[in-house]
Amino acid sequence: MIVPVRDGAGYLAASLPALRASDLAADAWELIVVDDGSSDSSVEIAGRQADLLVRTAGRGPAAARNEGVRHARGELLVFIDADVSVHRDTLRRFHEIFAGEPDVAAVFGAYDTSPRAPGLVSQYRNLLHHRVHAEAAGDAETFWAGCGAIRRAAFDAAGGFDESMRQLEDIDLGYRVRALGHRIVLHPEIQGTHLKRWTLGAMIHTDLFGRGLTWMRLHLAQGRSGRPGTLNLRPAEKAYTLLAGLAAVFLVLGCVLMEPVWLLAAALALLVVLVGNVPLLRWFRRQRGLWFALAVVPLRLLYYLLNAIAAAIGFTRHLLRPRSR
Repeated sequence: MIVPVRDGAGYLAASLPALRASDLAADAWELIVVDDGSSDSSVEIAGRQADLLVRTAGRGPAAARNEGVRHARGELLVFIDADVSVHRDTLRRFHEIFAGEPDVAAVFGAYDTSPRAPGLVSQYRNLLHHRVHAEAAGDAETFWAGCGAIRRAAFDAAGGFDESMRQLEDIDLGYRVRALGHRIVLHPEIQGTHLKRWTLGAMIHTDLFGRGLTWMRLHLAQGRSGRPGTLNLRPAEKAYTLLAGLAAVFLVLGCVLMEPVWLLAAALALLVVLVGNVPLLRWFRRQRGLWFALAVVPLRLLYYLLNAIAAAIGFTRHLLRPRSR
């Protein structure tokens, strides 16, 4: 069990006791916390809960996880983010899947529907994560290290996490594991509560500069179109992203040229996006009520717009990047 952390004292106070409360026998696993240069009380909190505390100097989560692996003794590597409070059965479920399905190299789960932070953006982001993973249950093309496990042999064969990456290093690892022919499975019933508080600014920065550009770079560099049903790479999601980008272009043209036809085109593009998101909005309504479902509509449109901007920037960079002979 490897938990990387940097300035996460507020999270560790909840996440580490949750791990210790696991219904998997305590002698079947070890808890390794890798502190990546924290300036808060993370080290003190981890020292009271962990079997082993390892300290690194701000090298990033990929390097911290790799360092934890180097100290781990088991053949099954479980990665849990510091801001995830696992359910009592999480570790046991990982163990049972590996024991019962020897062809499975890696498994990951999902957030539950009870995120701790109460704000609109936090609830939206965490519930969306749960929904996306729930709809993509089964064989996967990627990996998630927020609540995931992998056999050491597959991890070593793929070369571990890429320490040059600060975002989506687990997605990248999943691609390499799958390229070797190993099987990865998403089991959304394996869950943890996300403790992170999201702000609108953090969401915009993450979607655009963090995950958006990084995912586009991985997507283009490895030539992966993503099979239907593979998390955020589903064809419908790509179409909605394209339509949101076109809507923004049409809106600008309508305002500059003062021609209503462009404004109508923008409205129609957004209408298609909203209609396509009706099942998700209905699910949000069941989870948090009508007003919540209505309140997240602008966040959904912003999400697709940011993805469109990231895709445009990423594709342009890809075209302009010098090709090696």
